[in-house]
Amino acid sequence: MSSQFLELLLAAVGPERPWAGVSAQAEYRPAAGDKVFPPSYPKDRNQEKDRGQEKDNPLADAPYLAEEHWVDGKQRWVVVLDQVPSQANRIETALLEARDEGRIRLPLFELTTSTSRGPVRITSLEMPHRFADAYLRDSQINGERFPKTEVGQKIRSVTARDVRALFEYSPESLLFGGWDSHRKGHQTRFARAYSSSIVGLDPRLGQRQGGRMDPVNLTGAVKDSAKDDWEFMVPGEKKAKTKGEKLSERGLGNIAPNSAHGGVSITGARRSGWLSMAALARLRFGDAPVEAVRLARATLAALALAGDRLAFGGPSVWLRSGCDLIHTGQRLVFEGEGETREEITLGAGEAIEVFHELCERTAKAGIAMSQEIIALDPVPALAKAIEYSVAKSDEPGE
Repeated sequence: MSSQFLELLLAAVGPERPWAGVSAQAEYRPAAGDKVFPPSYPKDRNQEKDRGQEKDNPLADAPYLAEEHWVDGKQRWVVVLDQVPSQANRIETALLEARDEGRIRLPLFELTTSTSRGPVRITSLEMPHRFADAYLRDSQINGERFPKTEVGQKIRSVTARDVRALFEYSPESLLFGGWDSHRKGHQTRFARAYSSSIVGLDPRLGQRQGGRMDPVNLTGAVKDSAKDDWEFMVPGEKKAKTKGEKLSERGLGNIAPNSAHGGVSITGARRSGWLSMAALARLRFGDAPVEAVRLARATLAALALAGDRLAFGGPSVWLRSGCDLIHTGQRLVFEGEGETREEITLGAGEAIEVFHELCERTAKAGIAMSQEIIALDPVPALAKAIEYSVAKSDEPGE
């Protein structure tokens, strides 16, 4: 076990709190050439012009998000490759995979249902709103709606003064944030204690022409492309102008090259992650003993860094098609006041081991984190909605 890491965590959440937080910094290069494909967004031209950035923005004509950042003491344009919510989702996915593989012990809500396309599984590490998600609200345990069950009532009654129910059943909500926004009246909200993002440096807009070549250059038309037993039409018999009459509606024939957003060239990429000890210090645990509270906060910190290492500690990061990044350097640093810093080397296995050790200590002190899977079924209306969603691709034209 990494005793250094354990002692640093315990000190970080102690009464003296010498560390402001833990930073996770990384540099990358694109895996193929210098080009990457960022996420695309609808362009708001009015907003761009109001900020006065239309002229200088190197990606003004592209559906990408460009900003000016201070990088190494200089103001440079960057393109957003992965935002904070997406990075949190990647960590949750990594934690879920590690849990499924038996590498880490975590609480989990698991909603399962049968559909005409096979079983569907949705877990609390995938639910968008975490402890306040509609999938939880519209599920049931042994026929009883979740909000009325014992565990559901514990979660619904959580407050900023006592987060023990979330520590027990949904610790990810305390790390990555959650908001019970659909609840009338009392709406519990928790800010992120951990955040991370990745940007590309010095972006230059690329170009691309998208098309498709048919191996036999099919031409002609289709009488009804929505039917599997469609009828071929010789060119000239009928004009193919309406949807459903072109061969392309069946995925056949050539498609002439046409303009498509073409990614960006970058000189490199940077990831900036931050685990805030001040945010963890704001978490209250009711009337729990002081030592138990300290250990609970250290446990959450260990879980955040275990997730960080699982998701981002490897030699590369795959964000999406055309955006595969290779590490050229990474650092995990406890940051203190002024220039006080302590860099550590930490692998996912070490972080998980420390997390498990802290879980055991915290439970003995009086605050336990569950390790169970709580099985859920969707209420009938949600089950029908899931069935419709997964089965509609079987319908003609889908």
